[in-house]
Amino acid sequence: MAMVDSGAPKGSFRLSMLLYDTRYRSYTIQIFVLILLMLGAAWLIDNTIRNLAALGKDFSFDFLWNVSGYDISQRPIEYDSTYTHGRAAIVGLLNTLILAVMACATATVIGVIAGVLRLSKNWIIGRLMTIYVETFRNVPVLIWIIVVSAIMSESMPPPSAFRGDDPASSMLLFDSVAVTNRGVYVPGPLFENGLGYFNILGLDVSLNLMAFLVVVGLSIWVNRLVLASATKIQNATGVRPKTWWKSLLILFVPAIALLTFLGFHLEYPELRGFNFTGGIQMRNSLLAMWLGLSIYTGAFVAEIVRSGILAISNGQSEAAFALGLQPGRTMRLVILPQALRVIVPPLISQYLNITKNTSLGLAVGYMDLRSTLGGITINQTGRELEGMMLLMLVYLVISLIISTVMNFYNNRVKLRER
Repeated sequence: MAMVDSGAPKGSFRLSMLLYDTRYRSYTIQIFVLILLMLGAAWLIDNTIRNLAALGKDFSFDFLWNVSGYDISQRPIEYDSTYTHGRAAIVGLLNTLILAVMACATATVIGVIAGVLRLSKNWIIGRLMTIYVETFRNVPVLIWIIVVSAIMSESMPPPSAFRGDDPASSMLLFDSVAVTNRGVYVPGPLFENGLGYFNILGLDVSLNLMAFLVVVGLSIWVNRLVLASATKIQNATGVRPKTWWKSLLILFVPAIALLTFLGFHLEYPELRGFNFTGGIQMRNSLLAMWLGLSIYTGAFVAEIVRSGILAISNGQSEAAFALGLQPGRTMRLVILPQALRVIVPPLISQYLNITKNTSLGLAVGYMDLRSTLGGITINQTGRELEGMMLLMLVYLVISLIISTVMNFYNNRVKLRER
C-alpha cells in the first residue's frame, strides 16, 4: 500500500517559501512586524535619551523621595507638606480610588433604578426617566461637576449659620450631619480598644479595619455555604428550608460582636470657632466629583440596563406571571439575572470611564493622582517624563484590575448550557 505524506514539505527548504508558502508566510509577517516595533521602540528610547542629555537631565525617580512642600486638603491618611512627593502621590492615588469606588457604586444604583423605571407602564415615570437619561448623557460631565460644585459653594449655608440659640440652619439626621458651603460633615468612627497599626511600604494600616474586613469576609463565605446547602436540599426534596434567620445571624452577629469588643462609637461633628470639628469632612470638591460622575454615568448605565432587559424574551415574563409572580419579583428573580450577561460587558467600560474621569478633579480642586503626581509634583521637580510614565502606569494597572474583576464576575453570571 502506498503511503502519502501530506504534512511534510516536498523537496528542500527555500527562502522564497517564507513568502509564498502558506505554512511559513504568517510567521514571516509576524516576525517582520515585531522587528519594526522593536526598532521603533529603540528609536524612541534613543531619541528621549538624546533630548534629555541636551537639556542637562537624566532619567531618575529620585524625586519621589524629595520633600513635597505642598498640602493636600482631602487626605485619607496622615500627610502634610513635610512629607515626600511619593507620599503625596499615594494620597492622590487613594483619593482617586475612593472617588472611583463611590461613583461606580452610586452610578450603578442610579442606572439600575432609572433603566427599570424607564420601561415602566406608567407614562409619567417613563417620560421622566427618558428626560433624565437624554439630558444628563448629552451634556459633558465636566459641566455637571462644575454645576454641583457651584451649588454646594453658593447655595449651602456657612458654618456661622449654625451658631446661636435660634440658628438659621440646623443639622440633619438627629443633629449628626452638617451641610455647609465648606463641605458636608458626617459622624466618624472611633475605637476605645484599638488593635494598633502595622506599616506596609510606609503606610500605617489599621488592624481594626483589617479585622473587620476579615470577619465580614468570613461571614459572607459561611453564608454562601449555608445557602448552597439549602439549594441542595431544595433540589433533592423540592422544599427549601428557611435560611433568612441563619443569614442574619451569620452576617451581623460576628461583626457587631467585634465592633463591641473594639469599643466602637461615633464622633459627631461640632461647631467650634469658625468651623465644624470632629467627624469626617467631605469637601465640596469630593462631593462635586462624586455626584457629577454618578448622575452622568448613571444615565449611560440606565440605557445599558434597559437594553439588557429588552434583550430578554417576553415569554420569560409571561411564564413568571403565569406562575403567580408579581411584577417586582419577576424583574428581580427572572429578568435581571438573565439580563446580566448583556449588561455586564458594557458596564465594564462605564466603570473604566469613571476611573479615568476622576482626573477631572483638577477643575474643582480635588487632589487626586492627576493633581498630585501629574500636576504639582511635575511642576515642582521638572520630571515630566517620569511623572507621566508613572501616571499612565498606575491608570493602566487600575483599569486592568477593574477589567479582570468584572470579566471574572461576567463569567460567573453567564448562562450555563447543558
